[in-house]
Amino acid sequence: MCGIAGAISFIDDMRADMKVYESMQKALLRRGPDQRGIVLTRNAALIHTRLAVIDIAGGRQPMTATVDGNIYTIVYNGELYNTDEVRRELSEEFDFITHSDTEVVLKSYIRWGEECVSRFNGIYAFAVYDENRRKVFLARDRIGVKPLFYFETSSKLIFASEISALLEHPDVPAEIDSAGAAELLLMAPGRTPGCGVIKGIKEVLPGHCGSYTEKGLELHEYWRLRAFELNETFSQTVEHVRELVLDSIRRQLVSDVPVCTFLSGGLDSSLISSVAASELKKQGRRLSTFSIDYRNNDRYFQKSHFQPDSDPEYIRCMAEYLDTDHHWFIADVPDLVDALDEAVDARGLPGMADVDASLLMLCREIKKYGTVALSGECADEIFGGYPWYRDKDIRMTDGFPWAQSTAYRSRFLCDEYASELDCSEYVYSAYRRTSDSAERLPSDDETESRMKEMTKLNFDWFMQTLLDRKDRMSMYSGLEVRVPFCDHRIAEYLYNVKWEYKDWQGREKGLLREAMKDWLPEKVLWRKKSPYPKTHDPAFLEAVTAKLSKILSEGDSVLTQLVKQEELEKLLRHKEKVQWYGQLMNLPQTIAFFIQLDHWLKKFNIRLT
Repeated sequence: MCGIAGAISFIDDMRADMKVYESMQKALLRRGPDQRGIVLTRNAALIHTRLAVIDIAGGRQPMTATVDGNIYTIVYNGELYNTDEVRRELSEEFDFITHSDTEVVLKSYIRWGEECVSRFNGIYAFAVYDENRRKVFLARDRIGVKPLFYFETSSKLIFASEISALLEHPDVPAEIDSAGAAELLLMAPGRTPGCGVIKGIKEVLPGHCGSYTEKGLELHEYWRLRAFELNETFSQTVEHVRELVLDSIRRQLVSDVPVCTFLSGGLDSSLISSVAASELKKQGRRLSTFSIDYRNNDRYFQKSHFQPDSDPEYIRCMAEYLDTDHHWFIADVPDLVDALDEAVDARGLPGMADVDASLLMLCREIKKYGTVALSGECADEIFGGYPWYRDKDIRMTDGFPWAQSTAYRSRFLCDEYASELDCSEYVYSAYRRTSDSAERLPSDDETESRMKEMTKLNFDWFMQTLLDRKDRMSMYSGLEVRVPFCDHRIAEYLYNVKWEYKDWQGREKGLLREAMKDWLPEKVLWRKKSPYPKTHDPAFLEAVTAKLSKILSEGDSVLTQLVKQEELEKLLRHKEKVQWYGQLMNLPQTIAFFIQLDHWLKKFNIRLT
């Protein structure tokens, strides 16, 4: 995994801005602390920072190949999980001088052009500078695990793995307009697909690719969730799911450095850990697993509809069952509050408050032991694990099921931006565009049709928010995190599996539980879903309240030019407890979000326009 960036112009001479490119590279060093490189030509600057995982000696970037007099240079961030298959197909035409997947991606482009992406199974964002043809090809993986942002001027394309690197370029102004304000206060921590929040910054959509030439940038879709007839029996579906999940996990265990796993005691991370432990045991190795807990949670934890029990009991069960080398990380309130700002630095935007900060702290701890970790994100979106999939009232309600708070959120927006926006329409139209884009079959009844909409909504919005979080918090720590449930084969197959199969025995992810029942003890296999753990210590609410109060008392923050101070003061009185973002962000996290927003505005010198 790596950081990539670049600037391309077929009008300006790019060679005069080396200091700018070095600044962009510096902004990405945490993504790639092992090696760095810049290739500079008249028309192109290609920038790379590398986290070495596969072919540590041979995989240096930018990587250049010359074939039939044509010169191609790639900067690549990601992992291919079918590298060997693609390399074998290419070996009839090309000699390979490294074992890296970077060379496979580069020569795939040379051989197949833009069609190369249809042959990849992996997570990636990359750019290939095709020097003789005067164009740059950009691509992002099907599901959007790896990021790729860009900014286009009248004569130049600037791109990077992270927003912070783009902002190092003088042609990219750090400004937000009314649309950016709407994203921050109505959508965050989610983002409208393709939107970079800052004015003019966009993101290549998942499953999209295209080229930048003298005519400008043209992107197109090469993959999406497609509806097709699936006539398998339940037993056939169970077998199919088992094969896909096992194959994905096993493929993602390939690494030239040690691999470990996150372990929360929930279904998804426990399954991945179980398969990983089995595979490593065959090699005479013991799996390392990692969990987070919070000081005083044993004292303050309270059951709820969303979180019926806490994790430690199930984590201990799995660690003993698998005989892993288990590591606990205990987060304390002062450290958690201190990490709120650093989580913004990592994400490049305000995010999920302590949910981001605690993951950042955990990733930093894991990095002390290894470089690659497997995590259970995306099973809930793909297999139907969230409460809003299964509660019929929520399921059939118009609007994003995890964000029914537009009226509350809009109260915080300053009058200037509020007068330019129809807040409810901004959010609802975004919801409608996504739900209407879900492919359905003529034979789908009301339930099947709605479940395809729900999957598409979760896929394009909620899942992307979690993938953003996992990528930025992990890569900021120089840790590569792989997400086996994000295999596109699993996603496109499950999109077409009947809801009654997914809801087997009336349980969330019932199909996945049945398919993988031989891999877990009963206690964990049938554990009710529990979200990412948060601190329940009232000291956290007290601490973030004090911190935001101090920010407001200083009276010089750009925050109050964007957000109404009277609403922030009302928030600090703790009279209302409205969910800001699903079960993950309640009152303490809402206060912490505004702390993060304040830090972001200052850190990146954001101007309001």
